[in-house]
Amino acid sequence: MPKTFVLDTNVLLHSAGSVESFQENNVIIPMAVIEELDKFKKYQDELGRNARQVIRLLDQLRENGKLGKGVSLKKVSKIATGKLFVLTATSLDSELGSEMREVFNSDLGTDSPDNRILRVAFTLSKKNKNVVFISKDINLRLKADALGIKVMDFEREKVDYNALYNGYRTIETDSDFLEKFAVEKVADGCGFSLYPNEFVFFTDPENSKNNALGRFHDDGLIHLLEPGRNDKMWNITARNKEQRMAIDILLDPAIKLVTLVGGAGTGKTLLAIAGALECALHNNLYEKILVSRPIIPLGNDLGFLPGDKDAKLSHWMQPIFDNMNYLLRNGNEKVKHRSSAATLSTDQLLNSKKLELEALTYIRGRSIPKQFVIIDEAQNLTPHEVKTIISRAGEDTKMVLTGDPQQIDNPYLDASSNGLTYTAERLKDTFLHAHISLQKSERSELSALAAKLL
Repeated sequence: MPKTFVLDTNVLLHSAGSVESFQENNVIIPMAVIEELDKFKKYQDELGRNARQVIRLLDQLRENGKLGKGVSLKKVSKIATGKLFVLTATSLDSELGSEMREVFNSDLGTDSPDNRILRVAFTLSKKNKNVVFISKDINLRLKADALGIKVMDFEREKVDYNALYNGYRTIETDSDFLEKFAVEKVADGCGFSLYPNEFVFFTDPENSKNNALGRFHDDGLIHLLEPGRNDKMWNITARNKEQRMAIDILLDPAIKLVTLVGGAGTGKTLLAIAGALECALHNNLYEKILVSRPIIPLGNDLGFLPGDKDAKLSHWMQPIFDNMNYLLRNGNEKVKHRSSAATLSTDQLLNSKKLELEALTYIRGRSIPKQFVIIDEAQNLTPHEVKTIISRAGEDTKMVLTGDPQQIDNPYLDASSNGLTYTAERLKDTFLHAHISLQKSERSELSALAAKLL
């Protein structure tokens, strides 16, 4: 039996194509949602683009009939059998009993758009048991549940974070296999059901020190990562096996997209920048390094910042500069004032256009060829935003997405619905992509303790 889904504004702002997800069911858009979309349509960011796209879609559907009476969703999808309605809270008030009208008027006043949306969902749920309210607002879902309305999050673009692909697996084997693997440096990977570019950590259960690390390539073979080789890049050395894996995929130009997931201090940003410096400046594989990160503050925002685009971005890019300065001065024992020399070197990279900082706001519409692109804090991006960024990649460009799904500042995303984990899970079947989940904090003992216990 078809269901009736009442959509909150944030669902449409999160994904402009969300209406397409309810093909055989009826979709209700409260009038308060239209009012909120009207406020967002002037924005120049992703929210504004989604609002305008939804408004245009509704205008197209309006040509098929009256939105208040219901219009077919076939114009959205050829296989759709449901209808879309735009309803007001007041038009449904006659369906409410006097007691519930009193509840809404006293506790859930109509001055709030959220309450008017809830009023529509509640009234419909009293008439039809198959009504479900869809919202990405946790607080609104709690209010709806308290009123006895069936509620759901919008999960079209979700993955199971607890079962997230981590890029490698451990396989127990015997000493004969490990000896042969060490000599031949390749092993047949067809019997292990491996994902493209997945790493394998072979161990001997009888001797824990007897082990080997390899990566599954597109030739069907597992290639040995030889100890001491590809363990270093730009004066830093891998401190654990996950970092060795990350270095291997960062330095491989055949891999066009790398996703690095890890907690604080695991080295994901440092490794990404070191890989960019190694590939672009030392190996000359790319013309420049492009770095960007979402503009989402931790805590209260400081307000408007002075200066031009680069001056404004410098505050948001300070974590990048910290890692860049560390890498540029690391190993340079001859310089007395290493911090000033590192700052000068970073400035030289910026002035020579070898290093470019870009706001994600301006990346739409660009074509980015022959560049090493780093998108830091990608856990704060939606799947659609990540798709927009990756689709900017031109010929011979490599993109690296880094982030910690446990530190999300976007109020409508979580560890399972953010663009970073969504990309890592959805692209694990292609050889153009490689992924590693970094496990161990290497920043300091205090950082590791905080990540573990706090």
